[in-house]
Amino acid sequence: MGGFKFGTYEDRATASAKAKKEQLEKLRSKLTAVDPEKVAARLAIETAREEREAKKRAEREAKLEAERAAKAAREAEEAARREAERLAAEAEEAARRAEEEASRMSDEELKAQQKAARDARYAARKSRRRRG
Repeated sequence: MGGFKFGTYEDRATASAKAKKEQLEKLRSKLTAVDPEKVAARLAIETAREEREAKKRAEREAKLEAERAAKAAREAEEAARREAERLAAEAEEAARRAEEEASRMSDEELKAQQKAARDARYAARKSRRRRG
């Protein structure tokens, strides 16, 4: 079965040019035509993407804020602990000073008692020599 044959070269060239022109017009019409379904689908995808990004951004910000709050709490706790240690050290130092002062007072009292006893012994010895 033979196909349809054009009579001359010019007829074939004209038919080829016409076919190319028709295909080009068909392609142009496809490119310029706007499919509302595709546009709607793209908008939906873009909206979903923006929502996901906003959600991720909000989660990141919330996480950072929580980390900042935790860090501030740790720093406040550390400052309170250091202050408590400083106050405890001051109280311990004050107690040590008070103890030393009390010890010094008791040492002085002890020395005064010892001196009084020694003086009493000397006085008793002298009084025995004078009597005797």
